[in-house]
Amino acid sequence: MILSTRFRGGADMKGHKTKCRAVIVVVISIWIGLAGLFGLLKPISNGCVMTYMYPTYIPIPMPGNASFAKYGLYLYHEGWRKIDYDAHLKRLNGQILGAESDRAFQAGPLESDSYQASPSLGEGLDIDLTDILLPSVYTSMLDWFAVDLEGEHSAMDGRILQEHSEYVVYAIHRILDQYKESRDARAKEGALISGILPKSVIWSPPVPLQPSLGHYYALVNQEWRKGYEVQTSRTGHSMSDPLLSHVIIVSISGGYNDYQVRTELESLDGIVPPTHGFMISSTGMRNVWLSMEHQVILWCNQLVVQVSHTLLSLVDTKTGQPFSDVRQRLGIFTKMLHSGIPENFISSRRLQLPQKSDHFPDQKGKVDSGLRVPSLSGCPSDSQWSEDGLERDLYIQTNTVTVLAMDGRRRWLDIQKLGPGGRDHFVFVTNLSPCSGVRLHLWREKGTSASEFSTDKHVMEVTSKMAHIPSGPAPRQIEPGGQTEQAPPSAIFWLSPQDMHGFRFLTISVAPRPTVSGRPPPAASMGVGQFFNPKDGEQVFSPYRLIHSMFSEKVVNLKEDHPLTLNLTFSISLGLLPVSLSLESTGCGIKKSEFEDPGDLEISRLCRLRCFPPVALAWDGTSGLHVFPNLYSETIIVDSSPALWTSSQESDKTSVFLLVDPHCSYRSTIRVSLTAAAGRFLLLYFSQISGLCFAVVFFALMRQAYAWELDNPIPSVLSAVESNLRVPKPFVFFVTFPILFAVLFSFLSSEPLPPIISFSIISILCYVFANGVIVVLILISLLVFYAAGTVHVFIRKRWQVWEGNFCFSCVQWFINLSSSFASNKVVRILWVNPVLITSLVAIALVCLVHPALGLFVLLLSHALCCHSALFSHVHTKEFYESGNDGETGSMMYNKHDGDISKMFLLKETYTASPQSTRSYSDTQLDVFHHRHGLLLLHLVATLMFVPSLVGWLQRTGNGQRFPWFWDSLLCTGVILHGLCDSKPEFNFFLFPIPGIPLREIRLSLAYLLGGYFSYLSALALAPYRAFYAMAAIGVISLAFRIIQTRNRNKGETYHRSRKHSHRH
Repeated sequence: MILSTRFRGGADMKGHKTKCRAVIVVVISIWIGLAGLFGLLKPISNGCVMTYMYPTYIPIPMPGNASFAKYGLYLYHEGWRKIDYDAHLKRLNGQILGAESDRAFQAGPLESDSYQASPSLGEGLDIDLTDILLPSVYTSMLDWFAVDLEGEHSAMDGRILQEHSEYVVYAIHRILDQYKESRDARAKEGALISGILPKSVIWSPPVPLQPSLGHYYALVNQEWRKGYEVQTSRTGHSMSDPLLSHVIIVSISGGYNDYQVRTELESLDGIVPPTHGFMISSTGMRNVWLSMEHQVILWCNQLVVQVSHTLLSLVDTKTGQPFSDVRQRLGIFTKMLHSGIPENFISSRRLQLPQKSDHFPDQKGKVDSGLRVPSLSGCPSDSQWSEDGLERDLYIQTNTVTVLAMDGRRRWLDIQKLGPGGRDHFVFVTNLSPCSGVRLHLWREKGTSASEFSTDKHVMEVTSKMAHIPSGPAPRQIEPGGQTEQAPPSAIFWLSPQDMHGFRFLTISVAPRPTVSGRPPPAASMGVGQFFNPKDGEQVFSPYRLIHSMFSEKVVNLKEDHPLTLNLTFSISLGLLPVSLSLESTGCGIKKSEFEDPGDLEISRLCRLRCFPPVALAWDGTSGLHVFPNLYSETIIVDSSPALWTSSQESDKTSVFLLVDPHCSYRSTIRVSLTAAAGRFLLLYFSQISGLCFAVVFFALMRQAYAWELDNPIPSVLSAVESNLRVPKPFVFFVTFPILFAVLFSFLSSEPLPPIISFSIISILCYVFANGVIVVLILISLLVFYAAGTVHVFIRKRWQVWEGNFCFSCVQWFINLSSSFASNKVVRILWVNPVLITSLVAIALVCLVHPALGLFVLLLSHALCCHSALFSHVHTKEFYESGNDGETGSMMYNKHDGDISKMFLLKETYTASPQSTRSYSDTQLDVFHHRHGLLLLHLVATLMFVPSLVGWLQRTGNGQRFPWFWDSLLCTGVILHGLCDSKPEFNFFLFPIPGIPLREIRLSLAYLLGGYFSYLSALALAPYRAFYAMAAIGVISLAFRIIQTRNRNKGETYHRSRKHSHRH
């Protein structure tokens, strides 16, 4: 009944094309939403090993502050035996360890290796990692402290986050006091500050829905920036060092599996200078190489062990104190955490650019580089093995060299013979350890012993250029010395033409096979090297090919003797469109022919026995390195944030570097994973979609207000949303213009321009998705009103049937009693001023309890008004359609002899204007459409505070504070907007300025500006700023209503351009 009336009244649907647009938008939104949720809710296999601990928490008394009484501070102790708490607190001297810190201290530092260290520390840094010496033994332990925050969700509410921050600061001072009571205050102060402060360095809230939360993060980040600013005098001279000049910040992200805090949010760019910190993803961390969920970071054993050794390495073994030099500490963090794989391993652009070697000295023996990087050094003496014990040398005549075992031989490769035809790059992958398993040298002329020529620069050892990569599981050995498949590589070695310039030969010396009595033989050894041309292995996947791969997978066949390295460039970031990549062996050189059945299990087994498992290395400018070992079938994904207003031009592309054995032929298939792509879309652009929902409703309210101004029937919200999707004029006006404004603003403010094409496409897609969300909310609300109207009609009919019954007389008596109570003067004043009651209750809840509760009261007011107007419209229309045309009038409730069910008729065309030709039924439909639009806008606003409300409900009974003033102020403005503009005729603002004629600003213009502001706020990933627009309109509306009431009391009137009002 109600839904059918919605389509009949006011000419809501304009043709089948409009219906099709709405249906398409809803279908797209529902499909993306369901597919995205399916992708995000799938179980994650992160590869982490559980960290086990046996904790005893020693409580530390926190005197004085009653507001923090519910929280707790504890000293961690490993073990379950009963201990004397007071005795442990009195002798705080670094003897209490966490589980992995204890094991790390007892086991000593990690074994040193000869892999390449991190190649670069960033612009403006002059630190040589070869000068950073790691300790050979740990001399000091660490104390660990924990705070109990009652499990409160600080990420959801700004007030909770502020209280947690205040308590942590209070706890730090309490810990320092505890050390002063003990013996070691200064020894621990630096470690405490370095360990606690980094927790608050995040660009923006993970869920930026609450205004105060966004304001708090902006304030904290501003304080961090001030802490690293140099204090200068008026003349420009430096007065003192920055306040935080001694603090190093290291931000560790969990990579693409961390859905709560994405890598982009943990970036330190623009907050902490590169001289005092860096951000690293766990996917590119040395000895970790894994992506993990946000909570898993706490117990992932690979990460915990590496961080424990890093912290223990910060203590100077000579003094027992942490290093005071900032550069020294930064170098230790970099050397312990960063992998040694430089970006130019992956970027084909850098491979083809002529560039001078950063690692080799010139003729004068000096390094010529803008950045100081680790210089090459020979193998340590304790890991060298005598070359005299090598077997007969091998001379390689092909461009591919293979190592199948530790055979104790040296392989000679003639650079001039094997490198012509553009094959001027050399790559070598192996599972042999540098120095102890394999050594590589460059020779200017042929010789017999590298040690003989090392002094006169005729030979140069380049073993230290080997970079470590994670290897997959070791091959199974059914019997000693046997293997079922080739071992995976664990290191990669790379030489560019500049590196080999001036040298004639390259040698690969493999150590003899160790023979230790009583021990099983070592696992299978492997090594494959090749001279190649990087252009031969390049594959570029354009946006068209990637989008087409959603429906038809792309096949790339690799024949035998293909390049060992394949460089795949994806024109759309894999952070947005992850691809499923599979490699299936189709041949492995047996009898120089390929097998007839590529899918045969025996063929696959034989090929895996001969060829090493493929490895993929993906590089992203935001999250860094991602390594996928044993790649036979995997979804390649990076944690980037492309197509945003703040994104760089390079963020659109992803380079994937494949290492594939050239002895085998493969059939590779690439296809975009739809569920993973939908999940990434929801994850990356949730904030943008949330803000665009406000813009969609603002634009719909603008169209409603504009129709009222033109003396036309107010369209429904659904019709207004559908009309705004029409192409080209409305769509361009509401969608394209804000994007152009954003690009123009970036250009005028000298900010880096975003990738315009992808930025525009993604913004439009987010806007379409937001339209689908709003349409779904509209349909759900209409169904709710339909159900409420059905129940109302049912009760009303039952009421009429029950009249005259005995039971009804009891009900009638209760109603009469209620009527006598309603005759009270105070009650009658409140009853005739529902807006006053609603405003008082809502504002009181917003300011004293929680903003969401006050907004719920506003929603209830809108819902009751919508139900009343819609019921009056439907019932009046049915009354006249039933044939009672002679009794012109409209139905209204009236108390008659205590019977409130009696109705009396008024003239149907009664309105406030004698020129009105609209019926009471149509007027009520206009009221419904108007309040329905406000209901949707304020419903979206209320949903923004739901996470905060959940956090508030969790701590009910544990002590509450008043809401943040900023939230209360903005929500009060939202309530004023909902109540001051509750009637359709409140459709203009009048600003009397002395000496100037009255200026009228129509509400449609205010809604248009509010929509644009919300759109731009969404593009800036700050959807909570839409509250500023709603609050501003509410305050202006209140000011105008006050001016209007004052003028009316003075007898002054103002006639608007609209002919008459339909509301009375």
